[in-house]
Amino acid sequence: MEPLPLPSHIHYELLLQLLEKQTLSNTYHNSTLQQQTRELIVTLRKALAQQKQIESMCDQSNCPIDYRWSLNPNPKTVSSDQMSVFDN
Repeated sequence: MEPLPLPSHIHYELLLQLLEKQTLSNTYHNSTLQQQTRELIVTLRKALAQQKQIESMCDQSNCPIDYRWSLNPNPKTVSSDQMSVFDN
């Protein structure tokens, strides 16, 4: 079975930290912009949760996961157990 390419969890973490620590603090002057930023943060958290569900399904069906750090194929396949460092 071919490994399923998925984004590395660090991509979500980077985006969330940027939005929560820098972007959100600069939206205090515009409530609409602040609300949109908060919604984006929620959407990213949901996307990460959905990805973790996919990873769980892969684990249950013994489907390997290929965590990608870029769009270029990564020759090394790692299990979701090795990604548990990024679990919240």
